[in-house]
Amino acid sequence: MKELFQTFRNIFKIPELRDRILYTLLLLAVFRLGTFVILPGIDSEILQAKFASNSGGLLDFFNTFLGGAFARGAILALGIMPYISASIIVQLLGAIVPSIQKLRMEGESGQKKMNQITRYLTVAVTFGQAVSYVYYLKGQYPDALVTTNLFFWVSTILLVTAGTMFLVWLGERITDNGIGNGVSLLITIGIIASLPSAIIQEFQSKLPMIFFIEILALGLVTIAVVALTQATRKIPIHYARQMATSRYQQMGRGTASRQYIPLKVNSAGVMPIIFAQAIMFLPVTLLQVAGDRAPSGLIATLSDFTGFWYNFIFFLMIVIFTYFYTAIMIQPQQMADQLKRNGGFIPGVKPGKKTADYIDMILSRITLPGSIFLAFVAIFPAIAGRLGVSSAFSQFYGGTSLLIMIGVVLDTLQQINSYLLNRHYDGLMGAGKVTRNRSGIAV
Repeated sequence: MKELFQTFRNIFKIPELRDRILYTLLLLAVFRLGTFVILPGIDSEILQAKFASNSGGLLDFFNTFLGGAFARGAILALGIMPYISASIIVQLLGAIVPSIQKLRMEGESGQKKMNQITRYLTVAVTFGQAVSYVYYLKGQYPDALVTTNLFFWVSTILLVTAGTMFLVWLGERITDNGIGNGVSLLITIGIIASLPSAIIQEFQSKLPMIFFIEILALGLVTIAVVALTQATRKIPIHYARQMATSRYQQMGRGTASRQYIPLKVNSAGVMPIIFAQAIMFLPVTLLQVAGDRAPSGLIATLSDFTGFWYNFIFFLMIVIFTYFYTAIMIQPQQMADQLKRNGGFIPGVKPGKKTADYIDMILSRITLPGSIFLAFVAIFPAIAGRLGVSSAFSQFYGGTSLLIMIGVVLDTLQQINSYLLNRHYDGLMGAGKVTRNRSGIAV
C-alpha cells in the first residue's frame, strides 16, 4: 500500500504527466456537463419518467453508454456512438476494399486519411440517427415535446449532430494532449456515471450480508475479465542477424533478447458482444420505434433478456462473431510476409505459407476458449439478474460495460507507467547517470 501511494506522489511530481491528467479530467468534466444541457423544445423530466417506464432494448443499452443523455433529451443525446459506428464500418471496409487496405499500409499519412474518412462518415451517420431520434421522440413521447414544428426538427437535428462532432473533437484532444484514449474514456465515463446510484440502490434494497456477497462476486468477475483481457499466447521468433551472436550468448558472455509474436486470447475485444447485442435487440427496437403492439411469440422470447433461449442464442452468436471479427482483424499471411521481409522466422517452421498456417492454427486454438469465456462474461449479467441482483447493478457483472471499463483502465494505466519509465530514461540520457531524489524519481 505504501508503494501505491508513493507511485501516486511520483505521478503528480512529473509536470508533463500531471498536466496531462488534469487536462483529461477537465475535458471529461465538460463532457459530463454537456449531458445535462437539454435540447430546446423538450421537457426533460417528462421524457426521463416515460423512458424509465419503458426501459429495455437497444435504446436503453445506448442510454447507459451515454450517461443518461439519451433519455434526458440532451444536446449530447447520441454521444460518441455514431463515431464508433463509423469507425467499425471503416475497419470492416478496410478488410475488403483494396483502396482502404492500401491506406492502412501507408503508415501515418494513410492513417490520417482514414481518420478523415471516418469523420465524414460520422457526420452522415449522426445526421441519420438524429432524424431517427426526433422521429422516435415524436412517436413514443409526444407529451415530452413542447413543440414539433419545422424549427424544432431542424434545430434538434443540427444541435445533436454538432454535439456528437464536438465529442469527437473532445476525444481527439484527450488522446493528443491528455492521457489515455479519448473516445474510450468518454464511453467509460458515461458507463461509470450510473454505477454510484446502482450501488446505493442495491445497498438499500438488500441485507448487508447479501450485499457483501454481491460485491465479492463482482470482484471475482472483474479479476476474471482482467485475466481474459491480458491473456496472450506468445509465439517465439528469431531473426537471421541474431544467429551470428547466438554462440557468444550461449557461452554466458551475453544475454539473448527474447522476441515473440503476442496473440491475444481475446483478439476481438468487445466487438463480438456489440454485434450480437445489436442483432438481438433489433426486432424489439423496431417494434418500439414503430409503436407496434406488445411483442409475442419469437419476438417475446427475444425480448426476455434473462430468459434461457435469449441467452443461449446470444452465447452462440458471440462465439461466431468472435471468430468472424478475429479473422477480419488479424491476417496470418500478412504477418508471415512481414516476418520474412525482416529476416525473421519461427523456430522449426518454414517461412512463408507454413508460417502463416502455423499462426492461423495457433490463433484458431486460442480463439475457441477465448470466445467461450467472452460469451460467459456477456451472459453473466443475466445470470446475476436471475440470482436476485437488480437490473441496474447486474449490468456491471459482465457484458460490454465491464469489458470496456477494464480495457480502458488497463490502457490508461499502461500509458501512465510509460511516462514514469520515460522519466527515468530521460534522466539517464541527460545527466550521464541516474540520480534520485527522496521520492525515488530519476532526475
